[in-house]
Amino acid sequence: MGDWFTALSTFEKVYWITAIVASVIFLVLVVLTFVGGDVDDMGDVDAEIEGDAGIGFQFLSFKNLMGFFTIFGWSGIACIEEGLSTGMTIGISVICGLLMMVAMATLFYYLGKLTSDGSLRLKNALNNVGEVYLTIGANRSSIGKVQIQVQGGLRELDALTDEDHDLKQGEVVTVTQVTDSGLLIVNKHTS
Repeated sequence: MGDWFTALSTFEKVYWITAIVASVIFLVLVVLTFVGGDVDDMGDVDAEIEGDAGIGFQFLSFKNLMGFFTIFGWSGIACIEEGLSTGMTIGISVICGLLMMVAMATLFYYLGKLTSDGSLRLKNALNNVGEVYLTIGANRSSIGKVQIQVQGGLRELDALTDEDHDLKQGEVVTVTQVTDSGLLIVNKHTS
């Protein structure tokens, strides 16, 4: 194998070294990404995740650069094997590498949008219609429970009412307010 490598021109050696080294690093990064390993990209993405908008479109990241160099190297080797000129080889390999970066940035952008924290946000219950499960005391005198559809799931939540009479089990109610302590304020539902 040493004879094969020494017989290559400097131009070919650069492409082979780039392709092999970048491919190994790229494969490790891909495996770590899909297995759940923590691979830091350039920059701090925590601020973007905190905003609940997911990770933004990141064209220039370590993963994308490794993807660029991997495709750059292998497409350059293919061009050399086909006998293309040096300028044509460099041009095609750069274009292929950039296309790989765009494809990877797009892939990770949409994968980042698939994440969800699953936390229940009671504000999503506002104006929803539910059913009294445990009697709710009139004029906020005692806490009861309602069954209500929130964020795609049926939930049993604590509730109070401002009505002048108790809301009994089975009555249909509408959520009019959510308190800071997480109690729902409900009123009898009117069609």
